[in-house]
Amino acid sequence: QGMEVGGDGRKKIVRKPYVLNEMEYEASLPEKKSNTLSRDLIDYVRYMIQNHGENYKEMARDEKNYYQDTPKQIKRKINVYKNFYPEEYKDFIASLKQEKMDVQ
Repeated sequence: QGMEVGGDGRKKIVRKPYVLNEMEYEASLPEKKSNTLSRDLIDYVRYMIQNHGENYKEMARDEKNYYQDTPKQIKRKINVYKNFYPEEYKDFIASLKQEKMDVQ
């Protein structure tokens, strides 16, 4: 996959980790033709919202951030989830608010 041109070494591609993550991230996004998100992504997004609300910086620091996502990437994933399952998202947020009220 990487371009290796010997000799002058001009064409060596350095694989930067963040570039790789971007690529993996793009790859993990759902195909346009499919109408579902992976269960992993949904669980991940819901876990983050449940524990951190809309604090994306905290989410990025969470040990469960095994994708090593940046706050921006996490926000993008949450938006993908919102767009795919607006109803489920609304219900989920509503149930979280309900739980908070029950706790007090």
